[in-house]
Amino acid sequence: MGYIEANLLPGETVVQRARLHWIVFVKAIAVVLVGLGLLFLQPIVAAVVIGIGLLMAIPPWLERFTSEFGVTSKRVIIKVGLVQRRTLELLIRQVEAISVDQSLTGRIFDFGTITLTGTGGVRETFHNISNPLEFRRSIQSLSTE
Repeated sequence: MGYIEANLLPGETVVQRARLHWIVFVKAIAVVLVGLGLLFLQPIVAAVVIGIGLLMAIPPWLERFTSEFGVTSKRVIIKVGLVQRRTLELLIRQVEAISVDQSLTGRIFDFGTITLTGTGGVRETFHNISNPLEFRRSIQSLSTE
């Protein structure tokens, strides 16, 4: 059971979930590919480079594994981090604005940055979210009810 399910209010249901996009692994993948390219020329160097690439994949994997983004019937719930945890729980009726920023690469691969602005000056930004437009749409559809 994840953070979102563990913190649901009575009668509250999960409407939409999102996660970090696989793009967080792009640097590690690039290093592993370079290592694979070196495999036939310098096998020992290639093994070291591949090992470095695999080690580089650990932090983004932990970040992706420990991040939860959800829209429920009453709130937006976001949890990021394992040891140093950052959470945001914002009632749907308190959401004033939701902005989505996508680069060209983000539009092609469907990821982006979501900024939530709530009443009382709450402003939180989350990067590399999968399907950010769908996430925003689910919040907007609930706020109009």
